[in-house]
Amino acid sequence: MCTEPLSPTLRAKLEAAPTAGLSAQLRKRGLTRTTIDGLVPMHPGAKLVGTAATLRFIPLREDLFALHGTGHNAQKRAFDEVGEGEVIVIEARGEAGSATLGDILALRAHARGAAGIVTDGGVRDYAAVAAVGIPVFSSGAHPQVLGHRHVPWEAGVTIGCGGAAVQPGDVLVGDGDGVVVIPPRLAEEVADAALAQEDEDAWIAERVAQGAALDGLFPLGPEWRALYNAGHAERETPR
Repeated sequence: MCTEPLSPTLRAKLEAAPTAGLSAQLRKRGLTRTTIDGLVPMHPGAKLVGTAATLRFIPLREDLFALHGTGHNAQKRAFDEVGEGEVIVIEARGEAGSATLGDILALRAHARGAAGIVTDGGVRDYAAVAAVGIPVFSSGAHPQVLGHRHVPWEAGVTIGCGGAAVQPGDVLVGDGDGVVVIPPRLAEEVADAALAQEDEDAWIAERVAQGAALDGLFPLGPEWRALYNAGHAERETPR
């Protein structure tokens, strides 16, 4: 599908930024529904960063499945066409009672250089998909095939996944806390802000570990802020 790729610099920032921090920065900018909910990472500790390539399923209707579910359908096209660094994001309406991909499709995405797969539905061949190594976030394992609950309908459109709107080209970041959707125009800004907040939180954590009380420290009040800023300036001074 080949959306605009992330620059190496931005990708590195997003890989370093936690989803909790990114979500907080988006909320500060008025975006409150940016998390894809109800998903678990297949590989604990894995980080997912990429741009969205979308795929939409509709509820099963046998006559529509006969027309749209066979042959080189929208699901197969999405996996055949995913670009390097893209994340396949699947709208399955939160239906966990059927799989939305298996090991063959995961292998195809991996071979194409995809950055990961996100689905609010299930995954079959779970152990085999895990062995592929591509980051996957899903509702969990399920043995049923696609035609049990879904019709693969269209790719490359705006979808809803886990309660979040996702457009092709949106930036996806996932970690142990979940998956967050970032509008491309805000990606650099929120990444920088999230990393700055991480530095501040680490400084606060050091003070707390040393016995400091939370009042005026978390969040930083004027006195603690002055100390933090002074130390920050000292750390940035060239030697």
